Amino acid sequence: MSRNIKGKIGVLIEEHFDATEFRRFNEQLPARGYEVDYASHLWGNASLRFGSNPDNGEVEEHVVVTTEVSTMDLAAYKGIIAIGAYAMDRLRYDPVARKGRKCQAPAVELLRRAAATEGLKLGAICHSLWLYCADPDLLRGRRVTCAHNILWDVLNAGGEVVYEGDATADIVIDGDLVTGRHPEVVDRFMDVFLGEIEAEDARRAARAI
Repeated sequence: MSRNIKGKIGVLIEEHFDATEFRRFNEQLPARGYEVDYASHLWGNASLRFGSNPDNGEVEEHVVVTTEVSTMDLAAYKGIIAIGAYAMDRLRYDPVARKGRKCQAPAVELLRRAAATEGLKLGAICHSLWLYCADPDLLRGRRVTCAHNILWDVLNAGGEVVYEGDATADIVIDGDLVTGRHPEVVDRFMDVFLGEIEAEDARRAARAI
């Protein structure tokens, strides 16, 4: 692990997260010099423990989360990643359903704040654009990719999906948003995402001279 901490990456998570992405985030982000901070809506608890999707018939990964999404100080983060699998469907839950009312799930409100923060890099992989679909303003007109399972959700929310042949593209960059198609491209996704962060850092450093 690098001793020179370049910054902190927030990873949004809930029950039924993708185990492959979780393992690679834990291995690769610290190795590249970034602290990983898992965040979720804690429902008034000091911490919650979440498990991954069951692979090979059992839940192989668990994480204890102590960071509440509604109180995250975005200035402390270089980027925010939404993990894949069913976790983001759970994290967009809003207990109030009222006509004309926007989704007020704390994680969706966090994304609104994050999307309005210039230079803060956002990452979404596989199923995680489900969280963005809770507010079409977050996706409308954005060039993205995603798992084929949620393709129609993303299109119906106004996203402009990028294709490569008969599949969605592996990686797409649109401004501060980086999206990845599937856990099988997670290493490339992280390379691109961290490359965007480091390019932003270099631009800021140049402006400060």
